[in-house]
Amino acid sequence: MKFTKTKTKKKTFAAGALLVAAVLTLSACGTGDDSTTSVAEVSDTGPQQAATVLDQPFTKPDLVLTDTNGKTYDLRKETEGKPTLIYFGYTNCPDVCPLTMNNLAVAKKEVAKKVSKSELANLRLVFVTTDPERDTPAELGKWLKGIDSEIVGLTGDFDKIQAGARTLGISINPPTKDKNGKTVSEHGTQVIAFSPKTDGGYVLYGEDATVQDYEKDLPKLLKGEKP
Repeated sequence: MKFTKTKTKKKTFAAGALLVAAVLTLSACGTGDDSTTSVAEVSDTGPQQAATVLDQPFTKPDLVLTDTNGKTYDLRKETEGKPTLIYFGYTNCPDVCPLTMNNLAVAKKEVAKKVSKSELANLRLVFVTTDPERDTPAELGKWLKGIDSEIVGLTGDFDKIQAGARTLGISINPPTKDKNGKTVSEHGTQVIAFSPKTDGGYVLYGEDATVQDYEKDLPKLLKGEKP
């Protein structure tokens, strides 16, 4: 998969969440097929944005799944009133998914040098698998341990995960086999940030968001402010 790099900048779109959701497309991670490359961008707005601040925030998905310890995890209940960033992907992805989660983990580590421990302790980074058949709690835990053991990894019923992602305008297809017999998962590659003040998903990041983008924005996201 090739990545299209463009200069990033931030802008609040009056179109809101519905317009953004309408243009999100799927990305088949690790297929090696350039035709599957996708970006989240709105026509007439110029280069792709690192962060899109939504004037119509998403409602946090009503997802009750299983965490890496095999325990039930109620997303809304467990993250209520906490700054939360959610990403949907799968552990066997060789490119976008690990890159995105590593970017978030590194940014968190850097921000830890700038904010109080108590403030950062409220941050929740959540990875929801799009390939639950292979991504068992144990597999998720092992994979995330190599990135940041504090990241919340969730797995469960595919239909439930797909429905939850859809409420955020993120499309997910059931895993399929490519021409070489390799299992791939097509899914949207956006990160959604939820405010600790309203629990609404008010900022959307595309797959080109860098460590520096997250590092710059996290201090504000921790407070529920606009980046």
